[in-house]
Amino acid sequence: MKTNKIGVKAPHILLPKEGTDYSKWAVVACDQYTSQPEYWEETERIVGSAPSTLRLMLPEIFLDKPDEADKIKEIRATMDKYLADGTLRDMGEGFIVCKRTVNGHSRLGLVVALDLENYDYNKGAETLIRATEGTIVERIPPRLRIRKGAPIELPHILILIDDPEKTVIEPVYAAMEKTGKPVYDFDMMQNGGHITGYFVGDEKDIDGVVENIEKLKKSVDGLAPLLFALGDGNHSFATAKANWEEIKKTLSAEEAETHPARYALVELENLHDDGIEFEPIHRVLFNVSPREVSVLLRDYMGKHCEHCEVHFAFDKETWQSDINTYRQYGNIHVIPFAAKGYYGTFEVLNPDAQLEVGTLQVALDEMMKETGIEKSQLDYVHGDDVVLSKAEEDGNMGFFLPSMDKSKLFPTVMKEGALPRKTFSMGEAHEKRYYLECRNISK
Repeated sequence: MKTNKIGVKAPHILLPKEGTDYSKWAVVACDQYTSQPEYWEETERIVGSAPSTLRLMLPEIFLDKPDEADKIKEIRATMDKYLADGTLRDMGEGFIVCKRTVNGHSRLGLVVALDLENYDYNKGAETLIRATEGTIVERIPPRLRIRKGAPIELPHILILIDDPEKTVIEPVYAAMEKTGKPVYDFDMMQNGGHITGYFVGDEKDIDGVVENIEKLKKSVDGLAPLLFALGDGNHSFATAKANWEEIKKTLSAEEAETHPARYALVELENLHDDGIEFEPIHRVLFNVSPREVSVLLRDYMGKHCEHCEVHFAFDKETWQSDINTYRQYGNIHVIPFAAKGYYGTFEVLNPDAQLEVGTLQVALDEMMKETGIEKSQLDYVHGDDVVLSKAEEDGNMGFFLPSMDKSKLFPTVMKEGALPRKTFSMGEAHEKRYYLECRNISK
């Protein structure tokens, strides 16, 4: 492919050998179902002894557990085995264009490699690739333990492009669907929907894709242009960057230009794809006194607004009515919560933050840091039903957040920088990217 200034590379993509059961090979992103061990137990049962990406990744539910080091050692051994015994086959240089259908919605994606030199997650970054949410640097080291020294990378990272005219991914998929043969076409486990993928290896097609991406490079109000916005997998991409920075220290300038770890494998998706919906990411606190937390959060949110009140309701109907009533007013953030036996809302008048997630997250962070609630645990959860089920357990408290208008993403990030962490999700847990394609980053 031609050289380009936007850092897009056609990588050597590795897929499992022909005859592999893809329904057992593909496993959902490691950062999902972190409060639901039963999901991962069922995944283990489904996979059994079959070749699977389950053996190449560590579900985050197992991070910082006593056997973490042993699990990482097993992952390394399996990566070496899959490379040596032909479980993984090299498709050559190219892209994968794919179509995912889940819950009646379809979306298209393009698997490429992006230059990590074009990425900076720090506040005020003006790079072509930027984080859309705050990056918690403390979350990088545990993930770096898994990636450091690993010969294989496999992505659950989704990166958005702002392509309202649908000039990049959509025409490539339409062309391949007419003339190409799928390299995979299967149903994914545990309600993951259906996915079909084609390998794009023709040099003219590859160069055409890159040229069309380059045309999307634009700025807002004279600000530095944003071409690629992290949609999912923010901390995984930051970990790839941290790994590259360590490797780069051992290389000459010439070696650094071509080393495979300089790039990260990702799936590009078009923000304007009709199948992409921004889902809210809710919060659940574990091991707390909900009544105590209600008062504390009222006070902490009150520091960042004109006034904050907390109202309790003892049935869902009254609760829902309160939410709908107060959300009619633009100067109020309404943050519903639930715990065992009751429901309620925080009503925040004239908040400092633009979004409800900012109002809540700042208060949660301050409360947990300053009040000594050391045994509590905060988790980020997809789906109203999951939050409600967790909130109904003793000592838990769930918080519900609204979804974000996706059309505001690129302008907001260019003007204001990263959004509060875990502001939005591109679908619920079972709609997240499944691990499929791999890439050798050791040579």
